[in-house]
Amino acid sequence: MPRLETPDTVSRPAPSAILRDTRVVAVLRARHAKDYTPVIEALRDGGVLSIELTLSTPGVFDELPRLQERFGNSVELGVGTVTTAAEAETALDLGAAYIVTPITEPDVITVCTMRGVPVFPGGLTPTELHAGWKLGATAVKVFPASTVGPGYVSQLRGPFPDIQVVPSGGVDIEDVPAWIRAGALAVSLGGPLLGDAFKVGSLTELTARARRVRNLVDEARGER
Repeated sequence: MPRLETPDTVSRPAPSAILRDTRVVAVLRARHAKDYTPVIEALRDGGVLSIELTLSTPGVFDELPRLQERFGNSVELGVGTVTTAAEAETALDLGAAYIVTPITEPDVITVCTMRGVPVFPGGLTPTELHAGWKLGATAVKVFPASTVGPGYVSQLRGPFPDIQVVPSGGVDIEDVPAWIRAGALAVSLGGPLLGDAFKVGSLTELTARARRVRNLVDEARGER
């Protein structure tokens, strides 16, 4: 995995080519990880290729190898809601492409940077976000993003000009262009993108939503 060297010599894992290209992370929460396959297929068909499997869903570690075998390189599967170094180690040992955590836990970040795997620690205040960035985060996850809005990115860039940000939590589909124009590395979407897909909802409609998100991202990138 490529790394970006920062001025303070922290070895920072670079974002994947998939994330740099698509700029969208789909956050999956379900009754059980066995329910993931058709939803991931629908997202892939809509062009959303970075998939976060949250540990708040039972069975993620059991299903991760099976999902990797099924989807191969057509998507990247990360593990989210990681809060301990042990969870991070297990996820990486099973082949997780990246790690996402809702908190700024130094041990989790260190596990990932030592192994050269992208990591996205969560925080909200400048102190939390800078702490994660300084430790070598690929990007910091602004969580919950709906409490601050896209303008927060430019405010952060004042004191921290190089910081990379991924908003998560309460980001609606129509909010996506504003975050991208503000300079977010990517956007993280859960309920607004997934809708009722895990409750016998239409997978065709999920694919259409995924395609719309990708179109909005591409349009916003063109405007920058």
